[in-house]
Amino acid sequence: MATWAAVAARKAAELSRTSYQRSSMLVQLRGLAIGDPMRPSRWKEENFVIITLTGCGLAIYGGYKFFTRGKNDQKEEGSK
Repeated sequence: MATWAAVAARKAAELSRTSYQRSSMLVQLRGLAIGDPMRPSRWKEENFVIITLTGCGLAIYGGYKFFTRGKNDQKEEGSK
């Protein structure tokens, strides 16, 4: 009987510890959240970095797709 009580107490302690870790992890994840997305003056520096890198990546990818779009059509016509 005593071993079952000890196991139950250990599991209860473990559950309380994991729920505390999950809540602290959620608090850390909320650290990058934008407070008011429609007001860039209230954004954090990390948000500007993420948006700038995303915009640069999209511009590079769009330019690549724009300038290389005709090359695939010529290969298909030559093989027929």
